[in-house]
Amino acid sequence: MRWEDFRTSEYVEDRRGQGGGGGFGIPMGGGGGLGIGTVIVLGLVGWALGIDPRILIGGAEMVTRGGGSGYERQAPPSPSRTGAPSDEVGRFAAAILGNTEDVWKEVLPAQVNRPYTPTPLVLYTRGTRSGCGAAQSAMGPFYCPLDRKVYLDTSFFQEMQRRFNAGGDFAYAYVIAHEVGHHIQNILGILPKVQARQREVGERESNQLSVRVELMADCLAGVWAKNSNAKWNAIDENDMREAVNAAQAIGDDRLQGRRGGEVMPDSFTHGSSAQRVRWLLTGFKSGQVQSCDTFRASRL
Repeated sequence: MRWEDFRTSEYVEDRRGQGGGGGFGIPMGGGGGLGIGTVIVLGLVGWALGIDPRILIGGAEMVTRGGGSGYERQAPPSPSRTGAPSDEVGRFAAAILGNTEDVWKEVLPAQVNRPYTPTPLVLYTRGTRSGCGAAQSAMGPFYCPLDRKVYLDTSFFQEMQRRFNAGGDFAYAYVIAHEVGHHIQNILGILPKVQARQREVGERESNQLSVRVELMADCLAGVWAKNSNAKWNAIDENDMREAVNAAQAIGDDRLQGRRGGEVMPDSFTHGSSAQRVRWLLTGFKSGQVQSCDTFRASRL
């Protein structure tokens, strides 16, 4: 993947080196219904250890406290460096983010008549605070709808390679694009509607809604890749294999199987490996946001 050709984003907050791995805690759900609420964020590493069925958003997803908006606002973090970092992994993340901005600022108005407002990317080490609660490296990357930011400890990329054999630049770009996909869902007003619906239903249907949110974000990552490649021609067949491999590695069935337990489809919150690959490729083949309506799809 020739990411060096991409413009680097100015919407990067670099909090790496600030520490903060301990002492934040993870806000847990109290009484009340489930939704996209106070955050407990679990990424691929967390999933490998055990999947929480209430997970919703991103590589790290959200658990409700119930009541109010479902979120608990947190104290603001320490000041961070802004703009494109100078190290390679930081420049990579800033370049992928910049390319998502360049793609979505054209695609979103043209296809759904909505302007695109960029989402900042917060890079951190070990732990930091988000508008949705604590962020810690073991929780994986996630999107916070309250502050409209993506959070990423870049050591997560090493975990993808070491633990899941799902490395490669385009696989890592897919992770970032998936979280930006949740930002697109927020712009379109989908996330608040899902949250409201989850408060009204039981756990099984709540999980099904979560799966549809996640598969749509996979599809939107594919839409980004298709439109980016049409203009920059920076993705080749090997890159797509990397992304497909990553999507397969993080399917709920694959992750539950890694733990040696029974695969339970009713507990899926992200979708099976086959579903994740299918929707990523759906977006890549069409390049159209409209093709990503997983909520209208009768069969996922």
